[in-house]
Amino acid sequence: MIKTGEKAPLDISVFDQDGASVSLRKLLGSYVVLYAYPKDETPGCVKEACSIRDVYGEFEALGVLVVGISPDDEDSHRKFAEHHELQFPLWADTKRELLTALGVWGEQSFMGKKYMGVSRTTFLIDPKGKVVHIWKKVKPEGHGEEVLDFVTLLISK
Repeated sequence: MIKTGEKAPLDISVFDQDGASVSLRKLLGSYVVLYAYPKDETPGCVKEACSIRDVYGEFEALGVLVVGISPDDEDSHRKFAEHHELQFPLWADTKRELLTALGVWGEQSFMGKKYMGVSRTTFLIDPKGKVVHIWKKVKPEGHGEEVLDFVTLLISK
């Protein structure tokens, strides 16, 4: 997994829910909360997305960009965003290139079963593209508030 203090993988392009090509390089100049999640419309992913949605205005007021990323396709992301009124972009990494570069794609285990998937992880990336904080094995409920509290303290220093 990428580590705190390292440069984020800036040049891997994926698509957002509207089919536009995007990359972390295009977000340089702002703090970015990039949260990797397993799958649209699953219970934990809904809770996590909605907890971020509920404090999104506060991220916006701080000038912090928020992006969700999973291996689901653009159509799935568009429906997920509309269904839950998500105001932030969702990136579709169907080839799992950015997820792999971040170190969150790989063998997972759930209830004793092994599968290939995404480890629920959130990265805070600074305006120069450096990873400044990582939340691993995220608990979906209240995650938005947890990240917002950290970012608010960091930016107000």
